Amino acid sequence: MGDPQGNLCTDAGVGDLVTEKCLVASKGPARRVPLACSGQYCAFPLDGNALCVWNTDDPSYQPLTLRGHHEPITAVAFGNAVSPLLVCSASRDYVIMWTLDECRQKALQGLTPRGVVMGTLLGKVLCLRLSPDDRAVAVCAGKKIFMLDTESQSTRAELEGHRGAVTAAEFCLWQTHLIISVSEDRSFKVWDHHMGSLIYNSSVLTASPLLSLLIDAESRQLVTGCANGQLWIFSLVEGHHYRCVTRVDLKKKSESFFRRVESRLCSLPEEGQRVCTDGLEKGEEVEASLPVLGLGPCDLSLVLPAECGCLPSENTTCLWIGSSAGLFIFNLANFELEAVLHYKDFRSSSIQVAGSCAVMSKVGGEKAVCLLTSLCGCKIALLEIYAAALVRSQRGHNAGRDLSVLPRAHVLSTSPLYFRPAEENRTQPAPQRQSAMRSTIKDQPLVFHSKVRSSGYASTPHITLFSPKTNTRSSGDRSLPRRDCHRGKEYPLESSPPTKVHKQRVIAHGPAAVSCVQYSGDGRWLACGLANHLSLVFRADLTGTPAVFSGHDGAVSTVCWSHDGRWLLSTSRDGTLRLWSLRGAELALCVGKDVFSKPARSAQFYYIDTFILLSSGPELQLLKYHVATCRDGIQRYKQKSRCKGVFRLPTTGMTEITSLSAVNDFYSYLVLTAGRNRTLEVFDLNAGCSAATIIEAHSRPVHQICQNKGSSFMTQQHQLYNLFATTATGDGIKLWDLRTLRCERCFEGHPNHGYPCGIAFSPCGRYVASGAEDRHVYMYDVGSSTFSHRLAGHTDTVTGVAFSPSAPQQGQPWWQGQDQLLDQPQQPLHCGRGSPCLWWLGRLQTSTDRKVPHLHPYPCTG
Repeated sequence: MGDPQGNLCTDAGVGDLVTEKCLVASKGPARRVPLACSGQYCAFPLDGNALCVWNTDDPSYQPLTLRGHHEPITAVAFGNAVSPLLVCSASRDYVIMWTLDECRQKALQGLTPRGVVMGTLLGKVLCLRLSPDDRAVAVCAGKKIFMLDTESQSTRAELEGHRGAVTAAEFCLWQTHLIISVSEDRSFKVWDHHMGSLIYNSSVLTASPLLSLLIDAESRQLVTGCANGQLWIFSLVEGHHYRCVTRVDLKKKSESFFRRVESRLCSLPEEGQRVCTDGLEKGEEVEASLPVLGLGPCDLSLVLPAECGCLPSENTTCLWIGSSAGLFIFNLANFELEAVLHYKDFRSSSIQVAGSCAVMSKVGGEKAVCLLTSLCGCKIALLEIYAAALVRSQRGHNAGRDLSVLPRAHVLSTSPLYFRPAEENRTQPAPQRQSAMRSTIKDQPLVFHSKVRSSGYASTPHITLFSPKTNTRSSGDRSLPRRDCHRGKEYPLESSPPTKVHKQRVIAHGPAAVSCVQYSGDGRWLACGLANHLSLVFRADLTGTPAVFSGHDGAVSTVCWSHDGRWLLSTSRDGTLRLWSLRGAELALCVGKDVFSKPARSAQFYYIDTFILLSSGPELQLLKYHVATCRDGIQRYKQKSRCKGVFRLPTTGMTEITSLSAVNDFYSYLVLTAGRNRTLEVFDLNAGCSAATIIEAHSRPVHQICQNKGSSFMTQQHQLYNLFATTATGDGIKLWDLRTLRCERCFEGHPNHGYPCGIAFSPCGRYVASGAEDRHVYMYDVGSSTFSHRLAGHTDTVTGVAFSPSAPQQGQPWWQGQDQLLDQPQQPLHCGRGSPCLWWLGRLQTSTDRKVPHLHPYPCTG
């Protein structure tokens, strides 16, 4: 057994986060030397044709050198079984399988270890992979993949179809007959290696060759990296047809990550900043390109606990990305970086720029081992990384832990939300002046008359000349909605999302886009805002004649129901805010520039209808309002309703607010806002200040914030109310948790590049619906990163969606004045391979089309 200890240095400390366990100097260049790591061992070629195996748990354990190749080793791979542990090596002459326990025993006895030759003269092998049961090995040689049997040393199949050299291959863990390969032809292919046939062939993904590949069994996703620093993620769920989930630019993600870390460090006290700066002094100096040299699983379940009650443990699924400049921990749920480690930030490291890389987490996830080769040199280094400490050092310290939508304290006496009933019920000045006037009249003697002149009360009543009523329809459908009297059974928690069109209706004739839609809290009414300055209120089943609310001079941008269902609030591009009475469709209050200097972009009822919350430029304003309910025929035209601003709060940086959201169904102190500078800000109105800020929430300004508010027809776990979603044009949907101020999941399957499309939470909190520019509605499960259903039927962009709070229904507004309702049948159907086809109830959409589409049901295989 050869002994490379003369070229070996151990335990060279390079800081608290990374330790260089060993350093080997090879005789030849180590630029593209193949590397392999397992839970306990790592393997790499030494001096060209010798294979060196190192025990990562015990560095003092003498390294094992295996010789048998005559040509330089070009590929190395470990087996999946723990006992016996196999390692396979390949060169131009041989493919050899080694059993480590047997080789160790022979080496201790002074004998030369021997392996089993699996194949000869297959060509230049770039990748080796063993099947999950170690009974087959995939040998990627040139443009072919040879499937070799480890027991009979025979060739099972030859997979041919790539137009370039195959660079990586992986077996599917839950479908062991499948193997996926990537190539320099910039595509990936799915093979059935039992049948020797091609199942799926992707298109050309990028301009650079694909170098690495990983299959994650928990999320059932395929991740491949290319030479230009891009990651492509595809769904392997049955029925998804290998759809692309997202594409990630590693360089841009790294730059954004360091800006967020820097902002967190600036917000911490000085004593806390020193903890987080190790290894980050020059992190922002990112290389021009970050080729993805290797991918490996990363277990951070102990570091990133599943704090959201609705999200499964999949939200902690991460992977290691090895590049020439450093190591990255990438979260597969939110497509964000959890930690970044640059080699050059640690001056004691022997390798500053890597030529090849292999990384693997140890059992437990606290540590990881990384094997590197130098790009310009002959060095091979083994690093031990404290992954948990690295992630904790670059995360915020308990950011948002004190934030909750549900109030945890009483209303402060200094809060703008504090009620002062004693002051409000004081005697008004007008009655005081009247009593003062009466006191100035002198007392007169009381005189009784025998005859009194008639006051006219007994005369014939006068005829009413006109009756100032604007809505004469009173057939019973316009009765005041009451939330409790029509309350039905509980909303089904395990309901499936709607997929079948139940009813459609054209709501406007002509070029009148429907810009917004919202159900009332009792689920009986549906409000739509139109671009032709009108607001319409339908019955939830879209029957009958709608109530028309006219008065705006611009397109209606927001409609919002009060908690009791009596009032409808609307904002428009004319800069006014109007409050309407549902009874009679009458205007109750109009607020314009006399109250706020800049137009109100969005508004809603707040604090169980106590206030009106609105955004005006860079300010968040709180209005206290009073609505006069006088029914006198003439006095009704006098504006007796009034409102006044009781509190205003500017955003950090005085940036314009593009969207806001707050809970109105119960008392809550928190208000969420989005700014034009791509920042999310949380305001605590009980304290009257900003509570938290999230910078660079999206790559573009957020156009809608949607909270998981649930419904009065069902009860969710209290943790679920802290979830909210944001969407931006061209940047998908992000799911956030208020307690951690972290993006927990990202949804990017729907096309939305130019027009702002709306989103909505289902009352059960399990689904997020989104409009799209391809005339479809996309349904996302909060536990998955790709859409579960894609609903057709529209002929133009779907601009908004809304779920019914009382039944598994959903409303969608779409551009040209059509409303559509989707329905759910009582029982599932089945089709093809025994998978259930679920047809559902409920959606309302807005779009620009004039036709009434007919949506044919289709099987749900996702």
